[in-house]
Amino acid sequence: MTTILEKSLGAVAKGGRSPLTAVYNYAERVTEHGLVFMDTPGYDPVSATGQVAGGANVIAFTTGRGSCFGCRPAPSIKLTSNTALYRAMEEDMDIDCGVIASGEASIAELGRRIFDLIIDTASGQKTKSELFGYGDNEFVPWHLGATL
Repeated sequence: MTTILEKSLGAVAKGGRSPLTAVYNYAERVTEHGLVFMDTPGYDPVSATGQVAGGANVIAFTTGRGSCFGCRPAPSIKLTSNTALYRAMEEDMDIDCGVIASGEASIAELGRRIFDLIIDTASGQKTKSELFGYGDNEFVPWHLGATL
């Protein structure tokens, strides 16, 4: 990756083939169903705070570097992009998505596992971040302008 633009294009690709149903400003209340986009900065705590302010009550947070992130008041399910990271930080990562690349699981199998964990989390099961007590410092509203 050479630019934040390339990173953003990768994020868009994760939407798969679902049609984009709405675009929202930062922290705007999300009312549409399906794939929506919220204009947020790239800084994870600020981005997730806007999503929670918009109505998200569970965050599925993908990480390739192991961000220690909690996002209270909403639980944050951490999905690692590679198995090496998952093994290094297993106490804080909820699901190893690297098993797709290794052939140990299909996209459909892992999708079902993630879906089941979202349901379990929404039903009260604690995420690893919650068990660690992470999240008190990650609720960070966006101060308009540059964010470092």
